[in-house]
Amino acid sequence: MTTEVRLSPRERLLEAAATLTYRNGVGIGIEALCKAAGVSKRSMYQLFESKDELLAASLEERSAAFVAKLLPAADDGRSPRERILHVFEQVELQAGAPEFRGCQYLAVQIELKDQSHPASQVARRVKGNLLAFFRAEAEQGGASDPDLLARQLSVVFDGASARAGIGADNLTGLIAPTVVTLLDAAGMR
Repeated sequence: MTTEVRLSPRERLLEAAATLTYRNGVGIGIEALCKAAGVSKRSMYQLFESKDELLAASLEERSAAFVAKLLPAADDGRSPRERILHVFEQVELQAGAPEFRGCQYLAVQIELKDQSHPASQVARRVKGNLLAFFRAEAEQGGASDPDLLARQLSVVFDGASARAGIGADNLTGLIAPTVVTLLDAAGMR
């Protein structure tokens, strides 16, 4: 006999917000969110001040899983170069899934445009942490200009995610050689 774990209304709202906004964008209505979560609008407003707060909380809740799927473990024994390549291997793997819509954090920033929006702030922090990862690995790997390399890698990451997310490109055989070219040019070991 299996015991079904019943999610709380808050957890159901966070899950619905994550799923629906990733699939349909941030313009999803409150009624659709509440219906998908099986929660009344009244309950939603008791749990979250606004849809903006719900979206921000949903992105925050998913950030640990985003990082865990993307970044290598801190003590994995690989070289900085291999650790950076690992990130792009993960993007290539994820991009092959039919439900892939690109980087959810980039999408939120593009859709919202408002940098002061709570969800945009969460997305900016998560993307900033990825940039910091690239910079730390670039510095550790002896890159000639770790800041520039980190920014270049972020541009490749975002561009590859966006193009694959809209079905404009297949990343297989494209993303790794591009990153290797950047790493070589920066003198990364």
